[in-house]
Amino acid sequence: MTDTTSTAPDSKTESLHYDEVREYSVLETALMQRGFDVIKWLAVIVSAVAIALALFHLFVAVFGTPESRAFRSTHLTGMMVLAVLLYPLGRKKWSDRPASLLQWGLFALDLVLVVAIVGIQIYTLYDLDAFNQREGALIPSDLWVGSLLIALVLETTRRAVGIPMVLVTLFFVVHTLYANYFFGFLYGPPTSFRKYMDIVFIRSEGIFGIPISVAATYIVLFIIFGAILIRTGAGRMFIDLAISLTGHRTGGPAKASVVASAFLGTVSGSAVANVVTTGSFTIPLMKKLGYRSKFAGAVEACASSGGQITPPIMGAAAFIIAEFMRVSYFTVIIAAIIPTLLYFATIYFMVDIEAEKDGIKRLDRRTLPKVWHVLKHGWHQLLTLGVLLALLGMGYSPMMSAFWAIVALVALSFRDPLTRMSPVDLLAALESGVRAAMPVTVACGCAGIIIGSIFVSGLGLKFTNEVINLADGNLLFLLILTGIAAIILGMGMTTTAVYITVAALIVPSLIQMKVEPMAAHMFAFYFGVVSTITPPVALASFAAAAIAGSRPMETAVESARIGIAKYLVPFAFVYNPALLFEGPLWLTAVSGIMAFISLWGLSVVLEGWFRGPINGVIRIVLAVFSLMALMPLTEEVVPGLPGFILPSVGVAAVIAFTIARQRMVSEAAR
Repeated sequence: MTDTTSTAPDSKTESLHYDEVREYSVLETALMQRGFDVIKWLAVIVSAVAIALALFHLFVAVFGTPESRAFRSTHLTGMMVLAVLLYPLGRKKWSDRPASLLQWGLFALDLVLVVAIVGIQIYTLYDLDAFNQREGALIPSDLWVGSLLIALVLETTRRAVGIPMVLVTLFFVVHTLYANYFFGFLYGPPTSFRKYMDIVFIRSEGIFGIPISVAATYIVLFIIFGAILIRTGAGRMFIDLAISLTGHRTGGPAKASVVASAFLGTVSGSAVANVVTTGSFTIPLMKKLGYRSKFAGAVEACASSGGQITPPIMGAAAFIIAEFMRVSYFTVIIAAIIPTLLYFATIYFMVDIEAEKDGIKRLDRRTLPKVWHVLKHGWHQLLTLGVLLALLGMGYSPMMSAFWAIVALVALSFRDPLTRMSPVDLLAALESGVRAAMPVTVACGCAGIIIGSIFVSGLGLKFTNEVINLADGNLLFLLILTGIAAIILGMGMTTTAVYITVAALIVPSLIQMKVEPMAAHMFAFYFGVVSTITPPVALASFAAAAIAGSRPMETAVESARIGIAKYLVPFAFVYNPALLFEGPLWLTAVSGIMAFISLWGLSVVLEGWFRGPINGVIRIVLAVFSLMALMPLTEEVVPGLPGFILPSVGVAAVIAFTIARQRMVSEAAR
């Protein structure tokens, strides 16, 4: 391979630069406006509610949670108020002033909904002891208030998350109340409305169950931490660090996209937000150096969607996985390490091969930021991530770990003028964190309705038995069905909501078929995430296509190809839980290395190139050996043949092919 170096940008001494994407907070919008009109008053209310909620959660992290129902309902109430005000009826944005009589009427309706949300909270807390004691003995007003709360949760979910999740939830509600009108395994005795309200509204098996508990206890604090970190300029630092580490290598900008998105993914669980943050810089630079538009967009979409599986936040689902499994949060993020590395390594392999195939030039080192200079101004931002992980590893609760990480971040930000935060910056970051947590919270409230419905109707057990019968004892077929179901649900629901739904319906069937619980839950989670790059609804790919100027569907298809690891790795860790640190460390290490080799071989197969074009027959043979390398070491795939034989042969074949191609090119160059 020839070492071709580009001096892009044009001047040899010109530094790389980009315009950092800056979204003003509601607080900053209010401060920038002169005078007081309805929109400024709205901005003041929104920012006040968001900041108050953030301070409330920081206070609770230090001094402990109040009574569980009061704590959870306060959190949900604040988030629902924000959802109504930030996603208004009849206007595209909250900051658009009502311009017609109809819009003013809808604005008034929004205010009525806010009053109703607050009224329900007052109703609950007015005599909380009496309210809690009415379990199983509801009074008529409980039925009315509970019905109103369900309607408001569905409406705020429609606004903040989308109508598909509302439709899924309505299906479970209707099924629970009218199961006698359904057929097949869905047929069953109907649930009385009073009993349904008791479970979903009064008790902790419904709206105020595990999802809302986790959202209020853990998720919001970690998202606030990420918002403050980004506010200190960590987004720019991550990109600069990635560019300084990889920019001078073959396909440097694309590799920088992978590395920067991996960094950003540690604190952001939103694939689309990652695309906008890193893609606005990396995609144009990839195109400038010669990458095809759809490939540039697909690389960024895949790298950014990896943020949802990257510890420690993992799209907020890690906390719920831990709660469902009754294990520590630290156990979950440890289990996610190797699958995350495998995913990003595969994208990195694809980028490297594509750059070689298309003769992509490198960036001149002189135009790149220096590693030492980036770390000089940003080492403390990385240190706060270390503080967070260290506290979790030492056994501190996630709430306390997040709180002290936030304190350390704010304190350390003052060491450098570039990261120093003003009071307005800090308040704006608190507000942004709560606003980012709001869609997750309302989705968790909606997911609570689903869980309560499944609990009271008994559908979960019937669904588990039906799925196992359909799979006829075939685990692979059951996994494929689970993956398809999760991808379909993921096209209209958030990652967290998809995971909760699949965990309630299908994960028990996987565990019943002897799949390790961690592997079963992680499988459901991974396939809930993969919808962001899977056609036809691939939101991360579509966002990247808009920046790249490529066709959205072509970019989505390319994303699915580049992100192949996200489809294969879940199957690998189900059959080989050592990849999740289940079992001896030596087995985890060997399995991890073999999986890397396997995915390298598959990357070559999908690109059809390594040190030159590869014909179809060799690609098919290499694909077979690469898949063999991904097989578990301890399971007999072929009866009578020790489990380690097939993966060992696969690994040996992939390594032999790689060495042979290297030698062939070297000899041809002489």
